[in-house]
Amino acid sequence: MTRSDRIAIILCLLGVLGAFLVHNKVFEHMAHLEDEMAYVWQAQAISGGNLTLPSPPGEKSFLVPFVVDYDGMRFGKYPLGWPALLAVGIRLGARSLVNPLLAGLGIWLTYLLAKRTFSETVGLLAAGLTVASPFFLMNSGSLLSHPLGLVLSAGFALSWLEAFGSGRRSKPWLPAILAGVWLGLLVITRPVTAMGVALPFAIHGLYLLVSGSRKTRQRLLALCGIVLGIASLQIVWQYIASGDPFTNLYTLWWEYDRIGFGPGYGVLPEGHSIQQGITSTRQTLQRGLSDLFGWGKFFWIFLPFGLVALYQNRKRRLDGVLISLVFPSLVLVYVSYWIGAFLYGPRYYYEGFYSITILSGAGIAWLAGWPFRPRERWDRKKKYQRARSLGVVFLLTFLTVYNMFFYTPARLGDMRGLYGVERAHIEPFLTPEAQKLAPALIIVHPEEMWIEYGTLIELSNPYLDTPFIFVHTRGSMVDTAVIEAFPDRNVFHYYQDEPYKFYTAPRP
Repeated sequence: MTRSDRIAIILCLLGVLGAFLVHNKVFEHMAHLEDEMAYVWQAQAISGGNLTLPSPPGEKSFLVPFVVDYDGMRFGKYPLGWPALLAVGIRLGARSLVNPLLAGLGIWLTYLLAKRTFSETVGLLAAGLTVASPFFLMNSGSLLSHPLGLVLSAGFALSWLEAFGSGRRSKPWLPAILAGVWLGLLVITRPVTAMGVALPFAIHGLYLLVSGSRKTRQRLLALCGIVLGIASLQIVWQYIASGDPFTNLYTLWWEYDRIGFGPGYGVLPEGHSIQQGITSTRQTLQRGLSDLFGWGKFFWIFLPFGLVALYQNRKRRLDGVLISLVFPSLVLVYVSYWIGAFLYGPRYYYEGFYSITILSGAGIAWLAGWPFRPRERWDRKKKYQRARSLGVVFLLTFLTVYNMFFYTPARLGDMRGLYGVERAHIEPFLTPEAQKLAPALIIVHPEEMWIEYGTLIELSNPYLDTPFIFVHTRGSMVDTAVIEAFPDRNVFHYYQDEPYKFYTAPRP
């Protein structure tokens, strides 16, 4: 292990710590987005040994976003890759550590990618840019599936380069097999993202099928077979959930929630169009790219020099091109989706973030005159080169200080209490006085928004066997029917504007 490797490990640990602090201090160990709530529900069901469960009495009284009730069964609409891993964290009592640990692994794989493609110097720069990124910290501190997607994406890219890239191993069968496993797991975690990540490598693979050796073609076919084998688990999951292996589970919640163009795709009567996709993508990028490094509109400042470094890196130029194309490939693929995402930065492209960090790191190294290729030496005696290096260090320090002391604190501060979800809202049920009321059925009467109920389901689970079961009021008749289904529980009515009061009947 080199000194650079040890520094990279320290950066990984800092990434774990940073993501955990965001999860703890900003998101308060709670789900905020509807997607997170669905993932947690699925993970809890899996941790209890079930993929689906019977629908509860009065289905809408126990509403969980993106958890579907279909033919008497309840299940989440999402692929099982991320919920299954999150379920492991739940079983170990370490749900809050899963994404931070994945964040650290993502930084390590980013370092290895940059080290292989350029040099250790670029690897450390790419890892450092990742650790300091508010975009990276926000998503890694959430309960979303993106950190797992980043690990699978970077693992696939690294394995592909080891198997088919420049300077590949003399016996590259193992990395070819691993590439198939990484990509297959990404398919059953984030299928559309897997398409975007795989696209540049698929083009390279088609070229190798035509011009490569017989052994190369064999490895490619084996890789494809592994991907298809693992990806077929998604079909199995769809069959288990709906009885039809080809049912898109997303459409069971929103019929229009599909990838593609034309009527039936998206919310508009005429359907989703390429022009609408381009407009949505432009809005996502305009609103979200400032979060990449916390440098505002200057996120791109080192990218042009990274392209110069890439061009001059002749021995590994192909590797660099493939790595650099992942982010724009994701942007291209998600044009076909009817809605964008920028609240957590441009999170649909998170799995290709290493494209930006590695290219920016290479640009910094080239501009400073530092070695950006293996075995390249820096001539410290040249005055011009020293001045050039000091100038880049000053600029990078200024940008980093601005990000760490101004941009990131303000950005993360805006995310605290997102959508009104705060841990303070569940604390009334954690007091000794409230615990004496259990087992209880709590009829929640939201004053304004559904999230007043949604926040409280943090204290429940899919099996409805927790001390408190929360019911979203649907009127006296529906509420009475639900109450009758739980005869062994005490019944109370709850209003968020009186958080420590539990009414035995609806208040006037």
